[in-house]
Amino acid sequence: MIDPDPIRERFSELSPHLNERERRLLAATEANAAGYGGIAAVARATGLAASTIGRGLKDLAGDTALTPGRVRRVGGGRKPLAATDPGLLAELMALVEPGERGDPMSPLRWTCKSLRHLAAELAERGHRISHTVVGELLKRQKFSLQANRKTLEGSDHPDRNAQFCYINQSVTEALATRQPVISVDTKKKELVGSFKNGGREWRPQGEPEEVRVHDFLVKELGRAVPYGIYDLAANAGWVSVGMDHDTAAFAVQAIRRWWQDVGCLRYPDAHHLVITADGGGSNGSRVRLWKRELQGLANEIGIEIIVHHLPPGTSKWNKIEHRLFSFISMNWRAKPLVSYRVIIDLISGTTTDTGLTVRCELDPNVYPKGIVVSDQEMAAINLVPAQFHGEWNYTIRPANRSHPP
Repeated sequence: MIDPDPIRERFSELSPHLNERERRLLAATEANAAGYGGIAAVARATGLAASTIGRGLKDLAGDTALTPGRVRRVGGGRKPLAATDPGLLAELMALVEPGERGDPMSPLRWTCKSLRHLAAELAERGHRISHTVVGELLKRQKFSLQANRKTLEGSDHPDRNAQFCYINQSVTEALATRQPVISVDTKKKELVGSFKNGGREWRPQGEPEEVRVHDFLVKELGRAVPYGIYDLAANAGWVSVGMDHDTAAFAVQAIRRWWQDVGCLRYPDAHHLVITADGGGSNGSRVRLWKRELQGLANEIGIEIIVHHLPPGTSKWNKIEHRLFSFISMNWRAKPLVSYRVIIDLISGTTTDTGLTVRCELDPNVYPKGIVVSDQEMAAINLVPAQFHGEWNYTIRPANRSHPP
């Protein structure tokens, strides 16, 4: 009786380092050494088919002439499915090609096009194919897994570039005369509590910070509304973290607090304040409350407020997005925002190698939604629209001033 264990051990050690032909030859050598019954014993020990071991014996005997470098004779093996099933590749391409080029009647047009779903759909059409072969065919056709890419900016206003040039000229002139220029916007609202925060952070292996499974609002904690102000000349940020609604009154109050605590000290000789803002949101160009609140601010600080709104679909070009908000997101990555205190400390701790500093304060005030500004109140605003797109560019002067200083 042949003991298969030694054969199994030798084959398992050598097999990973051999190609198909070399494994046949090794198995055939073991069968020869075992003598009578060797093919059956080697087949049991290695898992190879007896016919495979038989072909190895023919290779050893020189009965099979193979071209150097080949492991099997020419024509051996199963033909590719793309060759035996001529319509397979065309139907696969019809399923995966985007848009109107795909089959409009295919159910896969409206579902996830995973390899298993594609294989199942092809099987329903009479093609015998596995999901692994579907993946091989797609790779040969230069397909790969692709994520969405943000490139479409929506409607392109004909004066978009002209508006950017207009803003750039105004900002350049203000900076040259040492007038304050700020970029403002509301950062994404954040749930307060032990919720997952995007990104990864170094921690002991196997000890990730545990957070809630579901991102449901905790009413006792609420949401944090960070409204940011970025001072272009000073490379400094100010963030007011609100606990209520993101309204125009909240936005202007954040600007007011920045001016009272920082701006008036940094720019004691200022005679106007330049603000660049998005065209929508709490500081939108069509928001009446925004303009009314700015009028109140202009009356308090006694200087003109010049506002420039970015054209539609270009909010990501706002300076505050990539000079302040992006670094805040990097600083608090993978850190659950468990309390307002944590949020304020993380924002205040944001710095960069280029010298960015950030101050952050909590705004616990209530800002009700749905405040209506009447036509009479709008008429009382000392607003001077610019000749170029006055809806985007305008100056709000103090109520007792009709001419620029």
